[in-house]
Amino acid sequence: MAGDRRQGESARAADAPDASLVADGAEAARLSPDQSRRFDWHRAALWSVLVLFALFFLLPMYVMVTTSLKDMAQIRDGNLLSLPTAPTLAAWGAAWSSACTGVDCGGLKPFFLNSVLMVIPAVLVSTVLGAVNGYIFSKWRFRGSETMFAMMLFGVFMPMQVVLLPMSQVLGWLGIANSIWGLVLVHVIAGLPSTTLFFRNYYVGLPDELIKAAMLDGAGFFRIFWRIVLPLSTPITVVTLIWQFTNIWNDFLYGIVFSGAASKPVTVGLNNLANTSSVVKEYNVDMAAAMIAALPTLIVYIVAGKYFVRGLTAGAVKGAARGAAPPPPPPGGRGFRSWARSPSATCGAATAASRSSRASTSRSRPASS
Repeated sequence: MAGDRRQGESARAADAPDASLVADGAEAARLSPDQSRRFDWHRAALWSVLVLFALFFLLPMYVMVTTSLKDMAQIRDGNLLSLPTAPTLAAWGAAWSSACTGVDCGGLKPFFLNSVLMVIPAVLVSTVLGAVNGYIFSKWRFRGSETMFAMMLFGVFMPMQVVLLPMSQVLGWLGIANSIWGLVLVHVIAGLPSTTLFFRNYYVGLPDELIKAAMLDGAGFFRIFWRIVLPLSTPITVVTLIWQFTNIWNDFLYGIVFSGAASKPVTVGLNNLANTSSVVKEYNVDMAAAMIAALPTLIVYIVAGKYFVRGLTAGAVKGAARGAAPPPPPPGGRGFRSWARSPSATCGAATAASRSSRASTSRSRPASS
C-alpha cells in the first residue's frame, strides 16, 4: 500500500506544471503595455539601421542604373537621384559597340570578349590545381609538406606589385607576353595559394579512414581523388569558383601591366573609356559601360550567392555527421568498389570499420600483469 501511495504521488508530481514556467507566464502577463511596446521599438530600431545600411550600399548602383537609362537632356535638366522620364537603352548600345576607348571607337565589346577568354580557363585551371594541392597536403603528407604548404601560403599575403617585374620576365622567356594566355598564366599562379588553402582546410575535415579503406581496396591516388574525394567537394568547389571568378574578372593591375593592345580585359577598357576626353562628357555612356563590366559578377552572386554561403559554412559541425550510424550496404553483396559511388555510404562504412577494428583489437589485447 505504501509503495502504491508513493507511485501515485510521483505521478501527480510529474503531471503538475513546472513552478518556474508558471512564474514566467505570470510575469509575462503582468508586463505593462509600455514594456511590450518597448520591445517592438527595439526591433524597429534594428530594422531601421539595417535598411539604412542597405540603402547606403545600394545607392551607387541605383545612380548608375538610372543615369544609364537617361539621355543627356534628362541628365542636364534633372538631378542625380531623379528617375528617367523617358528610359532609353541608347547609352548601353553606345557603350557596347561605339564608345571611344582612346583612339579606337569600338566600345567595350572586344574587351569583354577578352575577359571571357581569360577568365574561363584561369578559373578552371586554378580550381583544379588547388583541389589537387589541397588533397595532397591534407591526405598524402610527406616529409616537408607542412613547410611547403607554409611557403605556398605566403603567396596569399604577398602584395601583387612585388611580382610584376619577375612575372614580366618569365612571360617574355615563355614567349606569351602581351597575350591572353600570358594573363591566364599570371592569374593561375596568383590564385593558386588561395585555392590550395580553401581545399586543404576543407579536406582536413574528411575522415582519414575513408582514404585508407579505398587504398586497401586497391584504389590509387587519382582514383581516390576522382571517385571519392571530388564528389564530396561540391561546397568548397562552388566557393572557389565564385572567389576566383570575381577576383580575376575585377582585376585591373595585371590586366594593364601584362596585356597588349589586342588582349586588354574589360576593366582596362572601362578605364580607357572613362578617361577618353570629348567635347561633351557622356555620363550615361560611362555608367552603362560600368554596369556592363559589372554584370557578370552580379549575375554570379545573384544566381550562386546562396551556394557561396553554404560552402563557407560547410563542415562547421562535423560531430553529428561522423557520429551518425552508417547506412546499410547495398543488397547483392557488392563490395567497396560499387559502394564507393555513394560518398556518404562509403564514409560511414569506412568509419564504422575503423572503429570496429580498434574495438576488437583492444578487447583481444592481453591484460598486463
